[in-house]
Amino acid sequence: MSPAVMVLLLLAGLSEAVGRVLPFLARRPGMSWRVVVSLLAAGGLIEAAVFALWPLTAWTLAEFVLSTPPPCTALVWTPGLVAPLALSAVLAFPLLGPLLHLLLFVGVGAGMVGPLVTATGLGWWAAAGCVTVAGAGLGVAVEAVRRLVVRLTAAEVREVVP
Repeated sequence: MSPAVMVLLLLAGLSEAVGRVLPFLARRPGMSWRVVVSLLAAGGLIEAAVFALWPLTAWTLAEFVLSTPPPCTALVWTPGLVAPLALSAVLAFPLLGPLLHLLLFVGVGAGMVGPLVTATGLGWWAAAGCVTVAGAGLGVAVEAVRRLVVRLTAAEVREVVP
């Protein structure tokens, strides 16, 4: 993965994390900046890792769908594929609305379908299904971890406050 792609993935991940952490902070005033920065850094890295896994997960699902292994190497992010993702993460801050956010991610996923079709030889709809299932599965996994962290953090805050 090139440095430009890694920077764009980190930017998209940080933007996602900011959009997720800000509502959390609004409900819990008085948190120290150290905790806020650590939440943002951890969230940004996790979101960037999930974004980085999206094409690999779609590729793996495509391998299960195909009867023979694809002749090419795995689908990876390129600057052309990841730039719309970073742009959508910045423009469609999760605070602006889930529908706009979802529409932009659908657009990014649709952009990923073409290279997956080319690399695997799957039909467009099968490749779109692989990208969708991969994105949805990763999204559900991250949301589950997010909710667990919020519950643990809320329990920790309740214990500290007398």
